[in-house]
Amino acid sequence: MATLGVILAGGLATRMGGGDKGLLPLGGKPVIDHVITRLSPQVEGLALNANGDAARFEHLGLPILPDEVAGHPGPLAGVLAGMNWAAAQGATHIVTAAADTPFFPLDLAGRLVGAATEQGKPIALAATKTSQKTWRQPTFGFWPVALRDDLAAVLDSGIRKIVAWTDRHGTALAIYPDAPFDPFFNINTPDDLARAEELLL
Repeated sequence: MATLGVILAGGLATRMGGGDKGLLPLGGKPVIDHVITRLSPQVEGLALNANGDAARFEHLGLPILPDEVAGHPGPLAGVLAGMNWAAAQGATHIVTAAADTPFFPLDLAGRLVGAATEQGKPIALAATKTSQKTWRQPTFGFWPVALRDDLAAVLDSGIRKIVAWTDRHGTALAIYPDAPFDPFFNINTPDDLARAEELLL
């Protein structure tokens, strides 16, 4: 079961004032470098879902996959672009991670695959368990390439929310604790970037 990795960076970063959150400096290097360092050892190949001028990511040396659905429809479009790329490589699955989340677990891919297998579901999502609730992390998932035509049809119908699609097929959860901090902490605001610098120490 060949699994490729796709970093999702196709958003508009409106709460950061626009631009690419993944290119913001964190600990002396771009946020996305932290993401690549964590995800690349977990998968058999890596690509980046991003829109606009691909040249700004050229230094990463990764395939750049733009959304294939117009209008910035959200992360599901990035998942679809990743599935289509993976299908062309002969891979059966992809694992996705968000470009603005520099501390996600080093065993993410293995835990997602294990959750899908053990729970008998085609899709697996990461989740964080707090004392009150289990929060799904829908941009961190394990996705079968075989569902790409179904996903394309759903996007064409106007559905944008990830869990609105995944719940149709059955979704396993790979659950992580939120201590000492949520490993899926993501950088949405300047304050979040300052917090990420503290967490690196």
